[in-house]
Amino acid sequence: MSKIKSVCVYCGSSNGNNETYSHAAETLGRALAAAGIRLVYGGGTRGIMGTVASAVRDNGGEVIGIIPEFLIQRERHNNGHLDGSEVILTKNMHERKHLMFEKSDAFVALPGGIGTLEELVEILTWSQLGRHNKPILMADIGGFWSPLINLFDHMSDEGFFHSAALVRPLVIENAEKILPALLDEAERISAAGEFKIAEQF
Repeated sequence: MSKIKSVCVYCGSSNGNNETYSHAAETLGRALAAAGIRLVYGGGTRGIMGTVASAVRDNGGEVIGIIPEFLIQRERHNNGHLDGSEVILTKNMHERKHLMFEKSDAFVALPGGIGTLEELVEILTWSQLGRHNKPILMADIGGFWSPLINLFDHMSDEGFFHSAALVRPLVIENAEKILPALLDEAERISAAGEFKIAEQF
């Protein structure tokens, strides 16, 4: 997996209270487009989610939006879709998350709400259970993820990360360094001959 072709970005469907979040999403989107790396995301047009997708599309990149049918009205403007995007409708959230996993070579968590947190924790759990070892990165923009990182440290200190070596999220504070860090990690995994994906979850 020395070459990343698709990156899944988990992020909020609102902008949040800090403009640096949207700036980071735009920066990442431009970088993905420039590198010819496809964006896989939740399909919304609002908030940070819409910003990262628009940045990829507007700079000539490819976007795949995966969204459950019941969320179309809530997460998209006027049932429209981003020009140049492939949109996949799923029956439920479980199907959505598994498709996002299957179509992605790496994962980035930008700032977001409870849904973003749930997606991040699940992909980390799958890694801890040995079902995959695709790169996972927490974009700690403005210290957004610092409380969660501290909680992970606390869990480890208290003896609840029994497979801590399998949970190795990258933590990056600078949006410009997100993609280089993912590419470096993918190269490291490939060089070590460690890449694997379990057939069954």
